[in-house]
Amino acid sequence: MTQAQFIRMKKTTLGGIATAIAIVSVMASCQNNEDKGAAAKKAESAPSSVTEKIVYVNSDSLLTKYQYFKDLKVKLEAKSKTAQTDLASKQQAFQREVTAYQQQANTLPADQRASTEERLARKQQELQAYTQNAGAAIQNEQAAENEKLYDKVADYLKEYAKKKGYKMVLGYSKGNGTILFADESLDVTSEVIVGLNAAYKK
Repeated sequence: MTQAQFIRMKKTTLGGIATAIAIVSVMASCQNNEDKGAAAKKAESAPSSVTEKIVYVNSDSLLTKYQYFKDLKVKLEAKSKTAQTDLASKQQAFQREVTAYQQQANTLPADQRASTEERLARKQQELQAYTQNAGAAIQNEQAAENEKLYDKVADYLKEYAKKKGYKMVLGYSKGNGTILFADESLDVTSEVIVGLNAAYKK
């Protein structure tokens, strides 16, 4: 996987994780509202419980320290490298054929030159199609793996928020200015990473 491809993957993954965190926030809030519906009606004027606080997760740290993502990165990079090596080999073989033809083109009869050029043109089209298909296959696999990553984070955060009684879990990223300031006491990134890695090892 090239550096540009990995950067695109990371941005896509960060976006997926941010969406997962946002969905978890809504689901956790709804769950708390359902569980405390009857009690809330009797205490509408009472202040909110301090245990029902909002917390946040640093999405950048989550990616760099979540073992599942690190293993996923290694796997996709290996597959991308294999595909690039295979493609380079095919391109070099085609270029050798073109060079060989060019070196002897002047000595070939017209009909043989025409047939050779047609054959090389077909090969070039086939190579272009192969390149496009290989790239699409890698992108499709990356999208599928990102969806799995999204599901793992979303499922864990849903249970984590429910267990802790959090009404909302926000996602923070250095490149995303949605959260301008948050007290460090609300940062649960380390705890979430420990939980995610423990679940991944099972």
